[in-house]
Amino acid sequence: MSSAPRPVLFLDVDGPLIPFGSGFGSGAPARGPLTDSGNPLLTRLDPTVGARLLALPCELVWATTWQHEANDTIAPRLGLPRLPTVPWPEDDDTPAPRGLHWKTRPLAEWAGRRPFVWLDDEIGETDRAWTEAAHPAPALLHRVDPAKGLTEADLTAVREWLRAVPPGR
Repeated sequence: MSSAPRPVLFLDVDGPLIPFGSGFGSGAPARGPLTDSGNPLLTRLDPTVGARLLALPCELVWATTWQHEANDTIAPRLGLPRLPTVPWPEDDDTPAPRGLHWKTRPLAEWAGRRPFVWLDDEIGETDRAWTEAAHPAPALLHRVDPAKGLTEADLTAVREWLRAVPPGR
């Protein structure tokens, strides 16, 4: 007898993992093998967040415009393995409700019938309402404050939600 697949956690980079607020990193590129990309914002990554994400009972998936570059640039800095990446549609001519984020439908499609968590700084009420109506399983669309990035309070909300998801859903 096989167990139900774990929920998916879709993870955005800019905002949740690379905060935009002041007080993160020096703003100057660090030196070393993991900082050769020259992106000064990488100093804002919290190297402890990877272990905290891996401890969650879900499958981590990149949901970012960084796409596969997240595996090469972000994952090693956080101690994450290579993660699946949601492919974004090049052109989507399907009409969408006003205010629906362009990621919302592709994420729900990628999740299929599985429960999912989406951590992003651009989630709104339209995304939540659409997902509740269209996705066949529970979903937590959790907006991360881009000035702070992913906090322990955000991770606590995710852990609590994951505990409440019925097994096999």
